[in-house]
Amino acid sequence: MERIRIKDIAKLAQVSVGTVDRVLHGRSGVSQASKQRVEEILERLHYRPNMYASALASNRHYAFDCLLPQHDDGEYWTEVQQGIQQALTSYTDFNITVRLSYYDPYDYHSFAEASAAILEQSPDGVLFAPTAPAYSKPFTDALSQRNTPYIYIDSNIPDEPALSFFGQNSHQSGIFAARMLMLLAGEQAQEVVIFRKINEGIVGSNQQERREIGFRTYMAQHHPTCTIWELDLHAKRNSEDAQMLNQFFAEHPHVANGITFNSKAYIIGEYLRQHPEKQFHLMGYDLLQRNVECLRRGEIVFLIAQQPTLQGFNGIKALCDHLILKQEVAREHFMPIDLLTKETIDFYYNK
Repeated sequence: MERIRIKDIAKLAQVSVGTVDRVLHGRSGVSQASKQRVEEILERLHYRPNMYASALASNRHYAFDCLLPQHDDGEYWTEVQQGIQQALTSYTDFNITVRLSYYDPYDYHSFAEASAAILEQSPDGVLFAPTAPAYSKPFTDALSQRNTPYIYIDSNIPDEPALSFFGQNSHQSGIFAARMLMLLAGEQAQEVVIFRKINEGIVGSNQQERREIGFRTYMAQHHPTCTIWELDLHAKRNSEDAQMLNQFFAEHPHVANGITFNSKAYIIGEYLRQHPEKQFHLMGYDLLQRNVECLRRGEIVFLIAQQPTLQGFNGIKALCDHLILKQEVAREHFMPIDLLTKETIDFYYNK
């Protein structure tokens, strides 16, 4: 099939080449009549412009802002950042830059301050991990008013839909986790424990809260007589973890099954390593190095993974596809709910 040239479209529409170019790129300065004629010709010829070449030719600079929870090196969000950097390298031809900023996940005001600073920068697009919906909404409202596309990563706010979301279906993940834990515990298990990291009532992640809701939904339906204990470890006082775990297990000597919905299952796993006399089935989330070491040694039985590097990469890719390549982006991208054991972890990495 012969390639359709802009000058061919201009001839058929009886307009200048410049007019066709302005219509193709959505620029002003075209009468409604001329615009309609050009669009009719484009539709008749099924013309699709080469947006990749157009983006390179425009030499425009795009600035994206990414707002993530504060974290230590090697934690879950480190892998998200790696994915963001990989996308930055992959899309270097498009002249994009990414500014990273952070907020305290246990302080809603920290999110408000960090998001306000981003708005002052007037970015072309935003990728962020939302906090509680009431505190995320002023930010998303401001971005919407400016027609600035934004991507949710890790947790979703369906009532305030973003351009796209990358993460697990947290409710289904919690249901799945409950089912797997009870397979470990056995049908007659009477007690399980949920471990949290919490600061002044704040869990630090919408995703964790929704996982727990899914978990409890399954337990209420299928194991209504099973007692669910809770142990809230202080998010900002790690030195107290061992003491609190000692006290909990002293008070609940028969609890032998538990789960944490955050990425720090290694806290309990490493405690169990120091107490080999304690027979305990532990489940957790995410492939942090310390989590994987606990999995290989057997202190953690199951880990649920969700490919954070791919989330970071695809979040930036979605902004590029939407803004630069003018492609449609799906509203939701659910990551797989991968269940890993010490027997399968090496093959997962090889994948």
